[in-house]
Amino acid sequence: MRQTHSAPVGPRRSIELDRDEALRLLGSVSMGRVVFTRHALPTIRPVNHIMDGGDIVIRTHEGAALTSHTRESASTGVVVAYEADAIDPDTHLGWSVVATGYAHLVTDPLEAARFQRLLQPWVQQTMDYAVRIRPDLITGIRLTGADVSGSDGS
Repeated sequence: MRQTHSAPVGPRRSIELDRDEALRLLGSVSMGRVVFTRHALPTIRPVNHIMDGGDIVIRTHEGAALTSHTRESASTGVVVAYEADAIDPDTHLGWSVVATGYAHLVTDPLEAARFQRLLQPWVQQTMDYAVRIRPDLITGIRLTGADVSGSDGS
């Protein structure tokens, strides 16, 4: 494993993102973390995703806790949080977005088939299910150098 030691970085400024920018940034990456409750405790899983009309879609398998939770709560959905980011490990600049809302198992066969075509799992495992996360609350920050004024400098 390669270890690098980065030079110390100065203070960072945290700039709040609006909903549209946060969703755009979520769509610019393919990996994030889904957070849900399992046995009354928070559980976090890394997953890949696609955006579909402002919703986050991930794929799951039959034995996954999130699959069974969304199946059991089909009418109401399951409260989840979804986090994705792109932060440079050397400069500590970048962004982070958290979307909180309800997850539902995709039950329409045509829609499920479309997501199976569009979203390829990273693991060598059968992923027969798709879960749609409909965000109600989206928050995000951009980390910039403390001397950045928020303009593009031109």
